[in-house]
Amino acid sequence: MPYLQSNIPHFHCWVRKEFTYNHEKYHGEYLHAMAISVNTIPDRCLSFQLIFTGCESDDTEEENVHGGAMWARMPITALIADSPLEEWPERMVTHHAQPWDCSSRDHSVIRYDRTSSSPWVCKIDGEFYTGKYMFTVDYTGSSISDDPAQHKQSHVIELTDAGKWTGNIIALPNNRVRATSPALWETGEGAPDFKPSQWTHSAESDGSYMDPSVTFDNLYSEKQ
Repeated sequence: MPYLQSNIPHFHCWVRKEFTYNHEKYHGEYLHAMAISVNTIPDRCLSFQLIFTGCESDDTEEENVHGGAMWARMPITALIADSPLEEWPERMVTHHAQPWDCSSRDHSVIRYDRTSSSPWVCKIDGEFYTGKYMFTVDYTGSSISDDPAQHKQSHVIELTDAGKWTGNIIALPNNRVRATSPALWETGEGAPDFKPSQWTHSAESDGSYMDPSVTFDNLYSEKQ
């Protein structure tokens, strides 16, 4: 089980340059980078290990001073997808980009094959937008992440049709997204009739495990 940091399906992105200078200057400027890993720190949003490419200097007279430089723990709110955009997206406040902070340093990263091609519906600040699924971060090893009523995943998504936010990278839990795949299922409308489970399901917590004749009732037992 990875602790603190994991490799991810790497992606190219643009980085809001003010994040590289303590938010003191460079607002409205951008650096090109490759995100290669993700960090999970409790009570913070997802953050990423970056390698800057220097591509912003292409076709300009500026010297490439950033190519190959690295940055650790760049927050998700600094990242913009490397996709054709009509204009740079407005920066999102953190609680819109990732409604729930990371719940543990122990985590896993997975990319769900069956949900990776079609658009996702994303609910942000009471409105619905579309996005492109990238990968998922799941958490364990803490009282919150292992509580069935509190557990949240972080689905990392590129917003593809979100007005002023189009192009931002976000991370939403299950109850803020809906996966679409017309060939495999019909996308529902309205709120699902769900309630978070308060239960844990364990075989060995059953009282029958106090009886050895039940516990060891296997192919090799003498009982017929």
